[in-house]
Amino acid sequence: MQQFTLIEPGKIEIIDVPDPEPIRGQVLVKVKAALTCGTDLKAYDRGHSFIPMPGPFGHEYSGTVIKTGKDVRSFKEGDHVMGTHSAPCMLCPYCKKGMHNLCDTIMDQKVLGAFAEHILLPSHIVNQNLFHKPDTISFEEAAMLEPYSCVVHPYSRLNLDDIETALVIGAGPIGLMHLAYLNMKGIQVIVSDFFDDRLSLASKMGAYKTTVPVNTLDIVNEATSRLGVDLVIECSGQVNVWETSAQYLRRGGTLVLFGGCPSGTSVSYDTHRLHYDELTLIGSFHYTPADVQKAYQNITERKIDLSPLISGEFPLKDLEKALILLREGKGLKYVLKP
Repeated sequence: MQQFTLIEPGKIEIIDVPDPEPIRGQVLVKVKAALTCGTDLKAYDRGHSFIPMPGPFGHEYSGTVIKTGKDVRSFKEGDHVMGTHSAPCMLCPYCKKGMHNLCDTIMDQKVLGAFAEHILLPSHIVNQNLFHKPDTISFEEAAMLEPYSCVVHPYSRLNLDDIETALVIGAGPIGLMHLAYLNMKGIQVIVSDFFDDRLSLASKMGAYKTTVPVNTLDIVNEATSRLGVDLVIECSGQVNVWETSAQYLRRGGTLVLFGGCPSGTSVSYDTHRLHYDELTLIGSFHYTPADVQKAYQNITERKIDLSPLISGEFPLKDLEKALILLREGKGLKYVLKP
């Protein structure tokens, strides 16, 4: 089969490798749709600590089961499936505390290689985070399961009944997924971004107001009678934005720090506001099986529509063209089809 390998930053190669053979509990999937994401672009541009080099590339997928290993009962050849590239071990101290996204081995045992003709899924993923794809959704929509599961995760820690207004900073694919989730919950969402085309899409997807960053505070004050929003979702992953995001919160508000900053960076906050205004700051990383299940239901029951995030499609061999377009700020997510 053909498979893309990330050799080093700025260099990918498509190579021929032997077709994988599933063993006990494993499932071999023919990839029907693989999606680009921001993590892929970061790895391609400058490397990423969670994506070894040289090594297989890509992690958002959907497809058709080709073969199953011994003892696989829930899936058979020909089934249409959608899944994630990781699952917790269920044995480490964090898993035993129910903190499955922080599993000691979840990143070590993840599966990369969605930019390929086939992808082999190990038993722990098959058992926890692989699902049947209904005919009512496309393979492209189904491949959104992994990133959308990440988006679902922080809301398991929040009481959305107390949230009426929110600000999403960054209208890339993840920010727009947050918009879709919050809209589904009936929350008024302001979206801030530099790019007019992304703000236009945010409006079409139901944003209450959109703004460029320089006007964000004025828009928030206008929309909330100077009170501040209940919730801020930071999706830019920029240190300076992390530091300024708390200024948009009302007293008692919550800031979700979703966008990952470079390793070794640090931020500071006004201690007076944190203490006397009782602000809550939370990080958000990855997802639990419960988050994936909820994301699966949202997508397959069509409670949300993520199809506007797909900017186009390429044959598998043209992966680099898609990545270059993303680097240039053109498009949100591209579909690669083997």
